[in-house]
Amino acid sequence: MALKSTIFKAELNITDLDRNYYGAHALTIARHPSETDERMMVRLLAFILQASDSLVFGKGLAADDEPDLWQKDLTGAIQLWIDVGLPDEKRVRRACGRSDRVTVVTYGGRVADMWWQQNQSALKQQTKLTVINLVPESTQALAAAAQRNMQIQCTRQDGDLWLTLDNSSLHVVPELLHPST
Repeated sequence: MALKSTIFKAELNITDLDRNYYGAHALTIARHPSETDERMMVRLLAFILQASDSLVFGKGLAADDEPDLWQKDLTGAIQLWIDVGLPDEKRVRRACGRSDRVTVVTYGGRVADMWWQQNQSALKQQTKLTVINLVPESTQALAAAAQRNMQIQCTRQDGDLWLTLDNSSLHVVPELLHPST
């Protein structure tokens, strides 16, 4: 018998002063049985970084041909493709061919640094691509705050994120490794 995903719910309020985006989202997040709390919370943070009313979670680990999050227009064309973790360089290239914009959110400390060193020359050729790295202290603190029902307040200013998760506060500074043009 296959294991089922664990369902998490998040009431998310975002004040993004960098993008002039202000929104409230009631999110349902399915955590795949092989997914860690850390990866799930990084997916949630990726949502916060690119939040919009049309951004949705994909099948993630359950589907090789879908991103962790994506945004489509009314015709079904992919406007934004977001992968979390350390995707294969060929996967990123394919995503850039299928989408208007692609964002990769890496985490994992030294492993993420090694991934970037190995792939940066090929990835820097992708003009539609943005690569953001998160430090282990931030992602581990996010994982520790994960609960089945979460209330999250987020303020973004000058690239920094200030999160209030129930009764804990967290300051996250995403590192931009490769900007899109």
